[in-house]
Amino acid sequence: MESRPLRYFVAVAEELNFTRAAERLGISPPPLSRAIRQLETEMGVALFERTTHTVALTPAGTVLLAEARIALDALQAAERRSQRAAAVEPKLILAVKADGDAGLLEPILARFASEPAALPVAVRLCGWSEQPRLLRQGEADAALVHEPFDRTGLDSERLIAEPRVAALAAAHPLAARDRLALVDLGLRPDGVHQYIEKSRSEGRDLAQLLTLVALGGPTPLLPASVASRYPRPGVVYRAIPDAPPSVLVIAWPQQSRSTATAALIRAAASVADTVRGRHVA
Repeated sequence: MESRPLRYFVAVAEELNFTRAAERLGISPPPLSRAIRQLETEMGVALFERTTHTVALTPAGTVLLAEARIALDALQAAERRSQRAAAVEPKLILAVKADGDAGLLEPILARFASEPAALPVAVRLCGWSEQPRLLRQGEADAALVHEPFDRTGLDSERLIAEPRVAALAAAHPLAARDRLALVDLGLRPDGVHQYIEKSRSEGRDLAQLLTLVALGGPTPLLPASVASRYPRPGVVYRAIPDAPPSVLVIAWPQQSRSTATAALIRAAASVADTVRGRHVA
């Protein structure tokens, strides 16, 4: 199966409209429709249910969409990584959410620099939960990311688990208490991750989110390290002992054979071991 029919299929599957998909691909609808029918003939299955006014995925189409995205990402990633490997000055790209490294980024880079296989590192700052996509598409070689995340095509190693704190406006009624429970925020343990994702949608980054908190906005649950690293007027942090921990991992593509990436993973694990040991002591 060639990549072009897959790209055509994905465009139609995401748009569920042949005209919009054709515009997105820069072609006209008739050849797109012919290409999809040819793909269905070759596979021996119907990928779409078509009526005069609607286009919908069949069960076979739903499965192919998930697999096609992985395959196209892998092809794109292979091209990008090959280009970087052939560069005059090869480098390793580490994706990190700004303020989402639990204070480990600089120690990891320092430890990695002492590794025999070390390369120069370009830190790719990204938004909430963008790291898995960057890894799968070859735009990063490794990433620091908090669980849970889409692990498709990725391996990871756990670094640290931190208690969570709630960030509240100083004038919030709950701010007078030393610690809180999930029930105080109307939460149950199985709803914490959904609540965190909703809080993230309130602000593009931590600075913006904390500004909204100070103005009486959302009450996000954050890793405990944020409280010591980012004190802010008008915002207080309160421990929530019954909240599940915030887990930071280093992730990388499963197919990676890079000795530099392996060295970075070792450096990250070593720094995390030191941090955990310090906390135990």
